[in-house]
Amino acid sequence: MEFINSVLENPIVITVLLALIPLVFILVYALVVLYGEMKMAAHIQNRLAYMETGFHGMLQPIADMVKLLQKEDIIPAAADKFFFILAPYLVFVGTYASFAVLPFSSAYIGSNVDVGIFYMVAVSSLVVVGLLMSGWASNNKWSLFGALRSAAQIVSYEIPGVLAILGVVMVYGTMNMQTMTQMQDGGIQHWLILGGNFPLEKKLLLIPFMIILFVVYLLASMAEVNRTPFDLPEAESELVQGYNTEYSGMKFAIFYLAEYANLFLVSAVAVIMFFGGWTSPFGSFMSGPIWSAFWFVVKGMAFVFLNIWLRWTLPRLRVDQLMYVSWKVLTPFALFSIIAIGLIMVL
Repeated sequence: MEFINSVLENPIVITVLLALIPLVFILVYALVVLYGEMKMAAHIQNRLAYMETGFHGMLQPIADMVKLLQKEDIIPAAADKFFFILAPYLVFVGTYASFAVLPFSSAYIGSNVDVGIFYMVAVSSLVVVGLLMSGWASNNKWSLFGALRSAAQIVSYEIPGVLAILGVVMVYGTMNMQTMTQMQDGGIQHWLILGGNFPLEKKLLLIPFMIILFVVYLLASMAEVNRTPFDLPEAESELVQGYNTEYSGMKFAIFYLAEYANLFLVSAVAVIMFFGGWTSPFGSFMSGPIWSAFWFVVKGMAFVFLNIWLRWTLPRLRVDQLMYVSWKVLTPFALFSIIAIGLIMVL
């Protein structure tokens, strides 16, 4: 017992254990969302989806995971072996490292740094490098086309996405995500989407621009995680499976896991910026460390399922439409909102 206590008191062991919490969360969350997405897609398309594996197919995600573990790990003969193997891990690490600054509750945040949201934007850019690496290393034209599309799409939509984040940072005066959350504490009326914790006159002026920035960020985040209608890098009718065409087994599963983890990450950032983060919508009622973790996950999952709903409802855009939306719609709206917010904040 003394040995266990001495090990648990070691700061390195504590750091490792804290770092594993997001990984465990991602693994459990991916199983739940995979099942939820297939069921939502089925109901939207008026069919049943999983029904045979367990009650209403609830064991199907576990069966899929076991199947992927059993798949042969094939590396094409003409592929660049080192970069082919490295790419999926780089994509996942870029997403997983971003979880370090997410305030899951009032009691748990991996790293409470003052440049939290800036760090998240910077580290998540590793995903682009990993996707380009996977397309080039596969030595396959469809993989390369998909990787180049993905890089162009992510870079293009990072502009309006970062501008939306900049507008929010101007209001809060900080990039610390825990501080952003604490500034919205006190109930739903203090959430930034409803004008934040400001006098009534300023709230009424801020609300329309917060709604604009939220819509800009929502669309930009959907494009960054390659979800329909922005899934051109994986367009099956054009590119087989895009950048992961040549991947199988666990490497393919890691790409899949990174996509779902990234989906929760961008949803969590939207919750932190606009919807109070881990704070209770009822003020001090149903608050505290456990409740705050509950509210954070529930709000994040709500936006995950909003993304899923949009994915199975909207058709895929053409490449020219994709770029038009980014550069001629979202970016001008975000710039206009930033200028207006700057004027409001100096009033």
